[in-house]
Amino acid sequence: MATPDSAGPRTTDEIVEKILSTYDTITVVGASANTAKPANEVPAHMKHLGWRIIPVNPTADEIVGEKVYRSLADVPEQVGLVDVFRPGPECAEVARAAVEAGATALWLQLGIRSDEARKIAEDAGLLYVEDRCLIIEQRRTGIVPA
Repeated sequence: MATPDSAGPRTTDEIVEKILSTYDTITVVGASANTAKPANEVPAHMKHLGWRIIPVNPTADEIVGEKVYRSLADVPEQVGLVDVFRPGPECAEVARAAVEAGATALWLQLGIRSDEARKIAEDAGLLYVEDRCLIIEQRRTGIVPA
C-alpha cells in the first residue's frame, strides 16, 4: 500500500521491488524444519537464489542448513528484512520485535495480514508488505541478489 514518503516507493509492487533489490539477507520468523511447509520451502528457495537466510524458530536448531535463533532478539547481528510465517494475530508482536531489533522491512507471507502489524511497522518507518509470497514476487520481478 502507500507510504507517506513521496520520495520512496508508494505502491506495494514498488515496495516489493525495493525490498528484493535492497536486501541480501532475510531473517525468517516462523521458519520451519518441515520441508513440506512453505515456511521451509520459501527460505530454501531464496537461499538457493543467493539470499542469506537467518531462521528464527523457538524449537529448531537448524533450518535450511542454517543455525536457528530462538527469537529476533537473539539474532547477533543487525536485522534488515524480517519475513514472517506466523498467524495474523501474532504479527503485531513480531512487528514490535522487528522494530526493537532495528529491522527496516517487514514482510508477511501469502495469506497473512495484520492491521496492527502494519501500523507498528509503518509508524516506525519500515517498508511493509503483507499477503505476498517471496517466491512468487521474486519470480514476477526476476530480481536476485547482486
